[in-house]
Amino acid sequence: MTTTDATQPDSPLGPPTAVNRGDSVAPLVVLLHGRGSRETEIIALADALPPELSYAALRAPIAEGPGFAWFANRGIGRPVPESLRATLDWFNAWLDEIAPPGRPVLLVGFSGGAAFAGGLVLDNPERFAGAAILYGTLPFDAGVPTTPARLAGVPVFVAQGEHDHVIPRELLDRTWHYLTGESGAPTIARRDPVGHGIATGALAGLAGWLAERSDYLARHGCPDREPARWPTLPDGLPDRDGQRPRASVTIPQQQTTDNSPPELQEKLFARLSTLDGVATGPSAISVPGARGFMLTGTHTTGPEQAFLVPRAREFAHLHPGHDGSLHIALPVGLAADAIRHGWAVAYPLAGIRLTPGMVLVYGPRDERELDVVTTIVSTSHAWAAGRFTPAAA
Repeated sequence: MTTTDATQPDSPLGPPTAVNRGDSVAPLVVLLHGRGSRETEIIALADALPPELSYAALRAPIAEGPGFAWFANRGIGRPVPESLRATLDWFNAWLDEIAPPGRPVLLVGFSGGAAFAGGLVLDNPERFAGAAILYGTLPFDAGVPTTPARLAGVPVFVAQGEHDHVIPRELLDRTWHYLTGESGAPTIARRDPVGHGIATGALAGLAGWLAERSDYLARHGCPDREPARWPTLPDGLPDRDGQRPRASVTIPQQQTTDNSPPELQEKLFARLSTLDGVATGPSAISVPGARGFMLTGTHTTGPEQAFLVPRAREFAHLHPGHDGSLHIALPVGLAADAIRHGWAVAYPLAGIRLTPGMVLVYGPRDERELDVVTTIVSTSHAWAAGRFTPAAA
């Protein structure tokens, strides 16, 4: 363990102080402590996390009681925008010194550190390979964007306590719903019967999530978010009408409200079954009763990430009738666009175990939606068949 003080003479917040473990090559996990705490306390989390990763616990720059804070508050969980902005810039200058672009960086923040981690990843999603938001809120209404699909392609782990009386419940709920829905982040989410403290199961889950994410990065790297240009939609994807349906946050992921009528599900299945080179059969990855769409023969020249199950060449599947949604593989830029316009939600394990652009597409409710959903899945098919390259769309 080493403590470092980096000099930043131009920063009014002073030089950063950090405790480091590991080498300068492995993916870096930055541990962000809560309000009133300090770096020498949160570094203890590293004892329970994957030893093959590197860790840095940074001391927040603002004195607060016996410890330090990341920003001035206008209420618990509500940062002063100017204060948050100053600290984000201060942090990024420090990070650029120890983790040049190309080295994966994951954030783990607890309580006030969770809000700061959320601010960092919302401010610059492309900079981070993932973020864990532990027992805290995102910094809503504090100058960082919380728009739909803002975090598409950025895996998130969120843990909350059912009996947390420190963070306002409305902010915990708002964080939960944004991350598991319109944010576009592939999100592992859990609530445990604890207060404002890390549950044993949550810590084990975090360790597993970090290990799987780092393994995925080692094998595949971070995907680019290509421009959202649909090959057969010159005017772009239209908005889906109405509120976003609910989808489960656990595995298996399924649509639970506003489901597709059975007759439209069958029309969709019939249309997709006639795509070139497609065979149908039981899905190799989904629940019993899910019908998979697989490419056969010479129709399989797309990249590995164009498939949900590469060995089976399965690029999409339709869930059973009580659900009626689909899982499909899309380039990350198009997955983000489908989420942004209300047609899809990210799969929790995208970029962890499965392709980073895996989404759940909501089942169609009428003939117009049937046409749009057919187009979305047909794009997945074209990518898997090697007939569509995102950068050239």
